[in-house]
Amino acid sequence: MKYIFEDFELRALIVDAMEIAKIGTRIAEDKEHSFISERQAFKLFGSGFVQRWTKEGLITPIKDGNASSKKRYNRMELEVLAKTSNRSTYLPVKERENFTDNNI
Repeated sequence: MKYIFEDFELRALIVDAMEIAKIGTRIAEDKEHSFISERQAFKLFGSGFVQRWTKEGLITPIKDGNASSKKRYNRMELEVLAKTSNRSTYLPVKERENFTDNNI
């Protein structure tokens, strides 16, 4: 499958990749945590997006204890989803399944 990108689209993809790489570097250097709380995730990415990504199975919150323990999320997974969520997840579920099956 071939993709044709306009200059501005390619530029946006490169900028997104650089931003994700910067965060990954900060995590690797222990300047940022690799996991963030649900409250932080909602604040950084929007509660609606985080809840939708969770419902769609794109990300899974981690709970370290019982039912009342706090949820935490992988920061890099959230960053990647935030940068790519407008590409295929806005398709209806059935179309997204076909898109994924045909483009792997």
